[in-house]
Amino acid sequence: MLRFIFFRNVLKYVTLLLLCITTSFAQEISNVKAKILVLKKDNFITVKAEAENEGVLFKDELNYNLLVLKKNKEGNYSNNKQSGEFSLKPNEKKELSLIRLSLNPDEELRAYLFIRHRKKLIDKDTLVIIPKKVGVMNKEKIDESNFILKGLVIEEAITKIGKDFYDFFYQEYLLSGLKYPFIIKIKEKPGLRRTTVLIIEADDKKIFEFMTMPGEDFLKRAVKASLVRLSSYSKQRNTLLSYKI
Repeated sequence: MLRFIFFRNVLKYVTLLLLCITTSFAQEISNVKAKILVLKKDNFITVKAEAENEGVLFKDELNYNLLVLKKNKEGNYSNNKQSGEFSLKPNEKKELSLIRLSLNPDEELRAYLFIRHRKKLIDKDTLVIIPKKVGVMNKEKIDESNFILKGLVIEEAITKIGKDFYDFFYQEYLLSGLKYPFIIKIKEKPGLRRTTVLIIEADDKKIFEFMTMPGEDFLKRAVKASLVRLSSYSKQRNTLLSYKI
């Protein structure tokens, strides 16, 4: 009986210790901050993505995604994407990426920077330049859902099969002539053994998910199934919006 009580107390203290360590680590990870800086000269602009470690511990297994969208006066979008892995020393500030592009007075630019730790979002930053305020760079936190992005597909594949699926999907999506007014994301995560799982999201909601298998025919069937699910989601979304109006 005494032995049981002893081990129970030890287990309780170990659990509390692990909880304290986990909480402390989570707080330290939240000390990693994302920042977008911009330099404008004539009709050219440089968007710089930075990360800063405001904590006292070394941070690794970090990755970033920088997305820069430019809208011309006809309403068409072009995009630049960069991503990568990085680490930060205590109190270190690091430049992650640079994107240089031209920007005319009648064009709009939006930049999004996402920083993740082990695929979990820990911080983000947004920059907006709009034509009505040419030469004035507005730095503001905005809700991405308020910005309609037609036909944009973001790829977050980690294997060749995932990237092949994205290529087949994007080709079929373009040929269909569809341009949904929401962001489509193709994500990939490890599955059982050597397989992976592909996830298709719309508005950050999971629409379709399947285990990968090698073979072009399989991937093309998965593309068709994904497009069917997206079409169904789009109709439901339009119905809900009409009720809100």
